Amino acid sequence: MSFRHAFDPTILREYDVRGIVGKTVNEADAYALGRGFGSALVDKGGKRVAVGWDGRLSSPALAAKVVAGLSDCGLEVLRTGLGPTPQLYFAVRENHLDGGVMITGSHNPPDYNGFKMMLAKASFWGADIQAMGKRVGEGRVAEGKGSAADLDVKAAYIDRLLRDYPKDAKNLTVVWDAGNGSMGEALVAVSKRLPGRHILLNEKIDGTFPAHHPDPTVARNLVQLQDAVLREKADLGIAFDGDGDRIGVIDGKARILWGDQLIAVLASEILARLPGSTIIADVKASQVLFDEIARMGGKPLMWKTGHSIIKTKMVETVAPLAGEMSGHIFFADGWYGFDDAMYAGLRLLKILATGTKTLADFRDAMPTVLNTPELRFPCDETRKRAVVEEVAARLKAAGATFSTIDGVRVNTSDGWWLLRASNTQDVLVARCEAKGEAGLARLRADLEGQLEKSGIALPEDAAAGH
Repeated sequence: MSFRHAFDPTILREYDVRGIVGKTVNEADAYALGRGFGSALVDKGGKRVAVGWDGRLSSPALAAKVVAGLSDCGLEVLRTGLGPTPQLYFAVRENHLDGGVMITGSHNPPDYNGFKMMLAKASFWGADIQAMGKRVGEGRVAEGKGSAADLDVKAAYIDRLLRDYPKDAKNLTVVWDAGNGSMGEALVAVSKRLPGRHILLNEKIDGTFPAHHPDPTVARNLVQLQDAVLREKADLGIAFDGDGDRIGVIDGKARILWGDQLIAVLASEILARLPGSTIIADVKASQVLFDEIARMGGKPLMWKTGHSIIKTKMVETVAPLAGEMSGHIFFADGWYGFDDAMYAGLRLLKILATGTKTLADFRDAMPTVLNTPELRFPCDETRKRAVVEEVAARLKAAGATFSTIDGVRVNTSDGWWLLRASNTQDVLVARCEAKGEAGLARLRADLEGQLEKSGIALPEDAAAGH
């Protein structure tokens, strides 16, 4: 009798499979995922697949079950061990493997864990994940006798990260915060080989995340880094999330550079070399970024939120750089097109170590706008997309200027506001940006008015975060 398994449907998300260990995701799910994803690989003629894992306490056991599931599909499984998600991506690309599975809970709390998958060079997401869940439930899985072995890629990954860093770069003082996440060991190795002075925080991998929550896009998680930057009189600070694919950045004055501001700095170097290039940012990014890209001679492209969606668009448009407000930064220029926070950090250091401007100089030169944090508020799964469609219909009838690339992004003389349905949670996401306080208040009132017409109240304490 063929193998069958029913996943909790809440863990089959848009970009990955993720849930609460012991409640919605367990070792049986890990084995089933190995069977389901392995079967998809076999369908495409795949033979070799890598498996890596982060520092969460549950990750080694889940990884062992994924390896078993993949092997039982007849695949050759290569264990890349403990490390960041980009290291797993690197192993697949550099060794010309047919796929990869990373066991990681990303930036979620310690009791979460999950799986990110890639088929050759592409993400495995959206409809692929839903189809995988269905085939496992129906027992349509590959059968075979595969193998498992270790593949040590750590040294090669470190060498590749540092390969293009200039030998004549000036010294910088940098504070790094690994957040006890799985980039910790790589950070230690990289920092030893960089010129300048490097102060490391929370570099020890610890799946309980004792210092702070491992999400560098939330301001409270950057306080320790900000304090250290000021104390050490550092040029900048760099933080990573739990699995090392998202970055947070602090300038020498301890000010946060949000994702769109960081993209603007990184784009300046690329557009100086490759004028006319397409630079992609997600729909949550500031209008300042899109205007800056155009001013610097690039082609700004606003696109849907989601790291898998952005990667796909990069390939389609041959864009050398893309990024999201959530801190995912993607380089196809000199890199592989996947999101790697360490590589993004090194590209930033390269700009500062070979130029005349400090990061604070870049930050000071950016136009000032006011925006709300990302507002997230509950909305039933069956209603969230319908609400956005209702708002769009009313805006169209009123003759408003808006985009429907991802939800609705409405432009007015004051600025813009955004409303979109989350791809990963039962929530609506909103953001407003204006040039002044009065304009911001008007935009928020417009947003609240539209939500009220659909029976939704924007809570006063709507949670902020990316």
